[in-house]
Amino acid sequence: MHTERRFSPETVTAAEERFDALGPTAQTVVREVATAMEFDKAEYDERVTNEVVERARNALFASSLAVQVGSREEFDAWCEDHPDYEVTVAGSENVDRVAWHAAPFADRAVAATFAEEERAAVETLRRQAFGRLYRDRF
Repeated sequence: MHTERRFSPETVTAAEERFDALGPTAQTVVREVATAMEFDKAEYDERVTNEVVERARNALFASSLAVQVGSREEFDAWCEDHPDYEVTVAGSENVDRVAWHAAPFADRAVAATFAEEERAAVETLRRQAFGRLYRDRF
């Protein structure tokens, strides 16, 4: 079993602080992308909306989340060690590998099973974790 990335907020406040701190970074990323796409000022003002920057911030937050990756047995053991957690699993029960992220402040976790494409499973899981565990809190 191993962990991808490190951010696993213990409290809602820690999650909110991280999310808020990513606002300026999201603005910089969007500005740099728009510059690389050679937007002039008028096009920038028209196309770079608050929604665009917000989506960038959401993606930055999600990409920083810690994800555990392990065997089905390791995931089942984690679930047994966290009986109070509501766990949502996407994928097949007949697959040997699992990626999961837990939000301790909510006693909830999301998981995705996968056979081979670990990187794709981890990134998909991060988006699901953001949507299911964090989005409503921000």
